[in-house]
Amino acid sequence: MAFNYQRIVIKIGSNVLTQKDGLPDVNRISNLVKQIAAIHASGKEVILVSSGAVASGRSLITLPEKVDNIAARQLLASVGQVKLINTYAQLLEQYQILCSQVLVTKEDFRDRTHYLNMKNCLEILLQHKVLPIVNENDVVSVTELMFTDNDELAGLIASMLNAQALIILSNVDGIYDGDPKIPGSALLEEISKSDMDFSSFISSSKSQFGRGGMITKSTMSQKVAALGIAVHIANGTKDDILTDLLDKDVKHTRFIPNKKASGKKKWIAHSANYATGVVRVNDGAKTALTSNRATSLLPVGIIDIMEDFKKGDIIKLVDEQQKIIGQGIAEYGADKARERIGKKHEKPLVHYDYLYLQA
Repeated sequence: MAFNYQRIVIKIGSNVLTQKDGLPDVNRISNLVKQIAAIHASGKEVILVSSGAVASGRSLITLPEKVDNIAARQLLASVGQVKLINTYAQLLEQYQILCSQVLVTKEDFRDRTHYLNMKNCLEILLQHKVLPIVNENDVVSVTELMFTDNDELAGLIASMLNAQALIILSNVDGIYDGDPKIPGSALLEEISKSDMDFSSFISSSKSQFGRGGMITKSTMSQKVAALGIAVHIANGTKDDILTDLLDKDVKHTRFIPNKKASGKKKWIAHSANYATGVVRVNDGAKTALTSNRATSLLPVGIIDIMEDFKKGDIIKLVDEQQKIIGQGIAEYGADKARERIGKKHEKPLVHYDYLYLQA
């Protein structure tokens, strides 16, 4: 029985799209577009998160050695993004598919209004059978403003759009229980545990042209699967990988989705980096929050307001040892919260519906 997903986010990494010399691999891009067109023609909705702007830029312009790294990246990305989107547009046109360009930054996920505007934009594109091609806006995203890599961006997009599946194409068959280059390392075909420590057996090295390594892919995949979205990591350098994967006809790694979460919770789940406040809770509150019962954070369980926040801000919740247990949306500001510390019969600081607990 094939995987019958209706809405799929496909992320193609730099190492899939580029040749050994760092220039775009047009034949491979063409093969991937052919598969995406076949999936699109079957009535499924596809959102493509594509790296490759910098590689495309390299094919158009040569930089002197002395150019600053950040400036070089901005220049190559700015020139290359035009080439990349044109390549996709021309290839998709052969299959009568219209594509659109959506460039985003980390800041777009920080603000709920920005987030909803972006979500609405992608939804209207999908309604009109347009294939959105999403990439980080490398021209304005530098250093601390950048996503870890496009895997993180793809996870955010999949969560935002309530996709049934996220497919990450890399240059290996999936996640191995050791170095894939060493004989005896086995491919992990299914991962269902939400607390597996990947750092114990995955190399932390980055890919040749991309920013992210397999550890960031794994931890992000775990998080997305915990929100009810299946994640597949597969080898994008193999011909027909997408169609074979959906037909269950190729070995790869699949993260089994284990629960559903509301749209707002999905936003909160990815918002730990944007939290403005920090609230410390006692062991009793921690036990109640992490139990299987739906529990809100009440002032009686709060020990300390460690960093200020306003009503509506994302706040981090930490335990007595200051270890993060989750994050949520504050129902009121830090001043009121301080007044109510330890008091019973007070309004929750974070309602259960707006609370996300770390797996």
